[in-house]
Amino acid sequence: MVTLVEVAQHAGVSASTVSYVLSGKRSISANTRLRVEQSIRELGYHPNAGARALASSRSNIIALMVPLRTDMYVPVMMEIAIAVATTARTHGYDVLLLTGEEGPDAVRRVTGSGLADAMILMDVELDDERLPLLRGTDLPSVLIGLPADTSGLTCVDLDFKATGALCVEHLAMLGHRDIAVIGEAPAVYERHTGFAERTLDGLRSRARDLGIRMLHRPCEGGYDAMAVTLARILDERPGTSGFVVQNEQAVEPLLALLRRQGRAVPEDVSVVAICPDPVAVQASVRLTSVSIPAQEMGRHAVERLVAKLDGCGTDEVVLIAPELTVRESTGSAPSAAS
Repeated sequence: MVTLVEVAQHAGVSASTVSYVLSGKRSISANTRLRVEQSIRELGYHPNAGARALASSRSNIIALMVPLRTDMYVPVMMEIAIAVATTARTHGYDVLLLTGEEGPDAVRRVTGSGLADAMILMDVELDDERLPLLRGTDLPSVLIGLPADTSGLTCVDLDFKATGALCVEHLAMLGHRDIAVIGEAPAVYERHTGFAERTLDGLRSRARDLGIRMLHRPCEGGYDAMAVTLARILDERPGTSGFVVQNEQAVEPLLALLRRQGRAVPEDVSVVAICPDPVAVQASVRLTSVSIPAQEMGRHAVERLVAKLDGCGTDEVVLIAPELTVRESTGSAPSAAS
């Protein structure tokens, strides 16, 4: 294990100079800094995390709270988490991953123990019980998600309300007048999870503006659950010609069931999905979709958190504009085509 003293000897400077280069507490000439940094690289020196934390009063750790629920699409959550971790490393921070269902207890544990310098929270609910604790502490934080009340908070998210509106607009432009929305599992709505509620708000309000009849049905995902949901939709609204799917696990079962019923996509029925691009392009019919910008969300969250840690960040809401990519799953409504 290379020591700080060995780095100093290699660079031809004092041990305190190496320490100042690492901590940034004193101004060091550019030539000396470059010489020390070159010695650090050549020797493969890594500062002791404990000593560094004691010297700087920082742990250089960001806590990322990701409750991994069975009713959520885990690959998207983990893609965001990976983006957070890789971006954090470029800024010199490691990530502590909290995956349990502790809720406020996890926030208390992090804020009360000094485990981390800051927190990022995911799976945000409209009335999230973790938020009063965040507002009551000096620990910098960022939410990946949007609660009902964003005052005193920094939030990063896809603009899910605009996403819902965009899906309705696309189907309406193609002449579809009866639309069914296949949503997340019922538990997601029972928790009032922000992204699902906001998407539904955008769908409903834009459908109302455009005179579109819309039906929303939550679905657990999987073939059997999708079969029951689709049968219910077509029983209530047999004229349904457009589907919006916000449930990755329901995508392929829906396409399979439509084929089984002899409903061609997109000649008879159009399907728009809100999902990651790999889900859309690898489906049995390449799906018109609004992508989930997981990497962008994770990167934006870390950058705003680092700005707060550096004393130059402010509370703000960053909404990423949705982009709809047209593929093979949407076409003119049968009545419009005729």
